[in-house]
Amino acid sequence: MAFTRSAEQVGTEARYKETKSGKARTIALSSTVLEELKRHRLAQPEEQLKIGIRPEENSLVGAQIDGSPLKPVSLTHERTHLLAKTDLPRIRFHDLRHSHATQLFAVGVHPKSRANGSGIRTIGITLDLYSHIIPGMQANAAEQVDAAIKAAKKPASE
Repeated sequence: MAFTRSAEQVGTEARYKETKSGKARTIALSSTVLEELKRHRLAQPEEQLKIGIRPEENSLVGAQIDGSPLKPVSLTHERTHLLAKTDLPRIRFHDLRHSHATQLFAVGVHPKSRANGSGIRTIGITLDLYSHIIPGMQANAAEQVDAAIKAAKKPASE
């Protein structure tokens, strides 16, 4: 999915602006997320008709029920409301980006994929920002080197 704009809250209104780099940002979405977005997109016109609004073909998937742009503060309020019903830690909305990057490192996603997905220009910045967070990374690397050395030392007949 390619994104060409981002939203920001200006007073009581949402305003859209181009990405920091001025280039589209492409983000790979899982099949589960894509299916949910498609389901939501199909349900939007029905919901709008129920409240007497004529759906527009080019409306945003992430919009208020009336089709107007979602305000970033609305997402924050909704997230706070949903988190109150769970045992999940209460972290700032912006920190989700960092939590996501940390989780990607923890499951072995290549840092270049993480850099591209977040719009960070270089893999070095990504590594500087996030790699120190993963405990045991050096120990894991040492074990991988050890396994490679042992595999290389084995006679060909084994």
